[in-house]
Order: sequence, then C-alpha cells, then structure tokens
Amino acid sequence: MGLDDLERKISFVLGAIALVLAAILVPHLLHSTWVTDTASPSATKTCPTNYHLVKGVCSYTHLTHPTDWLPQFLEIVLIGLALIGFTWRRKRAGVAAASLLLGLALGTAGLPFILGGGWLIVRAFRLQKYGDASFSGSSKRARSMAAERKAQRRGEAASAPTSDRRSPEASKRYTPKKSSARRR
Repeated sequence: MGLDDLERKISFVLGAIALVLAAILVPHLLHSTWVTDTASPSATKTCPTNYHLVKGVCSYTHLTHPTDWLPQFLEIVLIGLALIGFTWRRKRAGVAAASLLLGLALGTAGLPFILGGGWLIVRAFRLQKYGDASFSGSSKRARSMAAERKAQRRGEAASAPTSDRRSPEASKRYTPKKSSARRR
C-alpha cells in the first residue's frame, strides 16, 4: 500500500524543509564567506593554535570557498527532490529511506527527517501486521488477535488432540537402512 493522506502531507513538509535547508546554503555557494568555529578553552585558559580567547570561548574565524559547501548542498537538494518524488508517487519505502538518509547526513539538523522516517517505518510495520496503520486501530486488532489465540489455546486444552493422520512412510532416498539387531 502507498502513503495515506496524512503520511503524504508530512512527507511533503519534510521535502519542503530539505529544500529550505538547501536554500540557506545558497549564499555560501555564491561567494566566499567567513565562518567562525568555537572550542572550549583548556583548564589553563589557553586556546589551540589559530584560536583566540573571546569572552571565555576560543574562536577561529576563517574564509571558506564556495566549493566547500557544494557537496552538502547537492546532497540536500538531490535527496530532498527524491523525497518529494517518492511522496508524489506514494512510495512509503522510498520516503522512509530518503528521510533517514538525509537525517543521518545532516546530523542535528536532520532530526525531523529521522523522526519522520522512523514514524513511517513504524506505521508500515503496523499496517503489515495488523492491517491498520493508526495507533488505535492497530491496538484494537492486536487485542482481538490475542483474544482469538487465548480462546484457541483453551479449546485445544479442553479437547484431547486426537488425530487420524498416519505417520509418513519412510523414504528410500533419505531414510537410512536399519541395522540388524544381531551383530557378530
């Protein structure tokens, strides 16, 4: 089964978030930018090489070239477009995989993608096992399945297992020959 309407809306939102994150990187692609890295000072209040102590934090400002940002930009754009494409075609597995991949690639900024992909996987599991992706529907179905199993066990325990089945005949190919009882 494909994505339902709720899953589709959330997947489109995730795709839009990916494209917004890519748009945030566009200024870095157009010209060189100054980036400030920070580090914690050591116990002796000294900073690593090229870092300067500013307000109790070691900071290092350096110029980045536009090509430094290009791989991450392309990654976000391509996976974001794949996410939207899978959503458009209602492919749950593709959306979940693209979301998790983008979430893992972005680190902390990818948390919404990891949550969205995980949510889709949980709903797919419920849909496969219980026939209903919603929490309330799957829990009702799980309770009814448990009650059926319990009733079946009680019914089997009450009646003795009488089977009229014969045991299968020995196969000439797979059953080893019996050794005689007398060995000399």
